[in-house]
Amino acid sequence: MKNTHYKLIVISCILSSLLLLYACQDYLEIAPLGSLSETTLANKAGVEGLLIGAYSLLDGIGGPGGDTGPWVQGISNWIFSGVASDDAHKGSAYGDETFIQEIENYSATPVNPAFNSKWLSLYTGVQRANDVLRVMAKVTDGSISSEDEIQIKAEALFLRAVYHFELSKLWRNVPYLDETVSFGNGNYLIPNAGPIWTQIETDLQFAATNLSETKKEIGRANNGAAKSLLAKVYMFQNKFTEAKTLLTDIIANGVNAAGQKYDLVNFADNFNPATKNSAESVFAVQMSVNDNANGANGNAGDVLNFAAGGPANCCGFHQPSFSLVNSFKTDPATGLPLLDTWNNSDIANDQGLATTDSFTPYIGTLDPRLDWTAGRRGIPYLDWGLMPGASWIVAQAAAGPYIPIKNVYYQAQKAATSGTYDGWASNQSTSNNYNMIRFADVLLWAAETEVEVGSLAQAEIYVNMIRARAAKPEGWVKSYVDDNDPSKGFTNTPASNYKIGLYTGQFAAQGKDFARKAVRFERKLELAMEGHRFFDLQRYDNGTGYMADELNAYIQHETSIPGYDYLYLNGAKFVKGKNELYPIPQAQIDLSVEKGASVLKQNPNH
Repeated sequence: MKNTHYKLIVISCILSSLLLLYACQDYLEIAPLGSLSETTLANKAGVEGLLIGAYSLLDGIGGPGGDTGPWVQGISNWIFSGVASDDAHKGSAYGDETFIQEIENYSATPVNPAFNSKWLSLYTGVQRANDVLRVMAKVTDGSISSEDEIQIKAEALFLRAVYHFELSKLWRNVPYLDETVSFGNGNYLIPNAGPIWTQIETDLQFAATNLSETKKEIGRANNGAAKSLLAKVYMFQNKFTEAKTLLTDIIANGVNAAGQKYDLVNFADNFNPATKNSAESVFAVQMSVNDNANGANGNAGDVLNFAAGGPANCCGFHQPSFSLVNSFKTDPATGLPLLDTWNNSDIANDQGLATTDSFTPYIGTLDPRLDWTAGRRGIPYLDWGLMPGASWIVAQAAAGPYIPIKNVYYQAQKAATSGTYDGWASNQSTSNNYNMIRFADVLLWAAETEVEVGSLAQAEIYVNMIRARAAKPEGWVKSYVDDNDPSKGFTNTPASNYKIGLYTGQFAAQGKDFARKAVRFERKLELAMEGHRFFDLQRYDNGTGYMADELNAYIQHETSIPGYDYLYLNGAKFVKGKNELYPIPQAQIDLSVEKGASVLKQNPNH
């Protein structure tokens, strides 16, 4: 199923019931030119169109946008979770897109435009899902069967839960809007009295109970997607027992929308447009290009995250941090992660060196997932050639020596999988899906639950499933047949000194604290640069200060590297009790006034 933003522009603000929470009050008093009425849409075709419109905003493109570019609304959360965590630096040159810099160094205030843009986009998604339910209730022509009605409702509730969940991750204390909330009903000033987990759970429980296992269109949510998202919501509340029950069932019985049993595939295939929607894909945001949509159906949210001198020639944002790359070092004897000493030294890198300067890549042992996660000098970068170093980076002094790779297409796929976004981002709107949930994610959640309320031995089994996949040599980056001509293909020789091993009873032998640390570290490695890290740290914290400790240690490391003066983090400090959540956008607080007082309340200490 394609995301069809361009075909459904009528959806965004066409209905008299639609609101962007508080932002469009005056606009909603009149019907926009060319709008369709609810009566016109009250049939199967109209309701399905509205449902596609609700799906289409999953990538963040096609809504009101706010005062920033599409990259802020992107579903990958590369700004709000990658750059804001120890995964990545902002990248690009100093002074470029300073609002992202503020998020990276934890100085962003409620007036930062990124927050309002993201808020508007997500609440537009909520209301698109609600429009489906409102209009379907008015269908009287018999065009929607009772079975179709259940499936449509379940998909709409799943999507409403997705958007509310994204809002909750960012701000936690947000209003919950169901289909009864509208400008016309005059009940749109909803307070943010606290977390809305119960309402999200209710929507997902209906979806999980009623969605079919398979779908004709691969991009639609199925039973397994709903169960998995519900498990994730439980994880955010430390409801490990409830999550464990669901996850055990998903691992044993779950299938994707095409009916394939969930399984791990070649690691790199999760990030390859040619192999998307695999058995590992639990729920993916569908992307497409070359479909007469001016790039809007592609992965426009990540258009900035390409090597500046390499594929697409722009723009050098979201660059892997030194700390992240160091995390992939392994014990040369066992191949296990260095859980306590991984950041004691930096792997050999070319920071401060020109592309023409000589350089020898790191010779120590490494987890092979590194080179599918971060481009580093002297190592094959997909089929684009050996990563040359500084010439592929806008400003190495500002960004560091590494570049992202998981969102990038192969050179051989360029014509089929890339396109221009909105006339400017040449070859950067891609058909590479965003995996909102993949099976590796499910296995690692299950491992967490086993650590907390189950069996440490079973937790180790789940982690070893992830590591065993990474240990298969056929899935490693290989050297080129000819370094000067990547089109000649690859040899069978590993591109670096890869060594990865399995745990052999350490979880049970060393206890819960060790097992917890190992599971969390495995998530860091497996899901790096995929938009999860900030929110993982957030849910691990639970008021303990864990998140502040981790990120302040990261700041100290990144700002003390010899020869690397990372100005963006100089003086930065993550404040416990404040920076775990983002500030509610001031624009929304200002628009929520009723009887002289704002209905929306700011998050603590912002």
